[in-house]
Amino acid sequence: MLIVDDHEVVHWGFRLMLGEQPWVERCVSARNSEEAVTLARRYEPHVALVDLFVGQESGAEICERLRSISPRTNVLMISGAGRISPNAARAAGAAGFISKDWPAADIAGAVRMVGLGMTVFRPHEAPQGPPLSDREREVLEAIASGATNREIAGTLYLSPHTVKEHTSTLYRKLGVRNRAEAVQKAQRLGLIS
Repeated sequence: MLIVDDHEVVHWGFRLMLGEQPWVERCVSARNSEEAVTLARRYEPHVALVDLFVGQESGAEICERLRSISPRTNVLMISGAGRISPNAARAAGAAGFISKDWPAADIAGAVRMVGLGMTVFRPHEAPQGPPLSDREREVLEAIASGATNREIAGTLYLSPHTVKEHTSTLYRKLGVRNRAEAVQKAQRLGLIS
């Protein structure tokens, strides 16, 4: 087992809980992607629990790195507050996503399932966050891709003024002040991949 999280209490809790499982041989933990890569090379863990956000690092990117250097490691993404869509988690190479809010027995069961090669995604889990119109989602995806308002307007056949109105509405709905905050919050809420 490899735990990748930037909180000491999380390391301690997972090591304690998973260390009691008869099917867990060893449990190691990393606080960032570099430590995770080093430990993955050394131990080739069967399962890696990777937080959705490790400091300023993306858990999805850490997942991709781990899978590239240790393809047999099954990654289970975890988070206390953030969300990731099943499609985005799968695209990063994860075999599942769970919340730290789950009961300990459910978390242990999910880890066991992923270790056995199964996937763990809660069916019908409604995305968190404000409801967005289809057009607002298109604008949000374009913002996330780095497009300017003028480029978004050209791609979506809208006026730059209309794109600006959609952008302002997105900021208000997400409770953010700028593009970077909008993208980061939308990723945490699973609104975009």
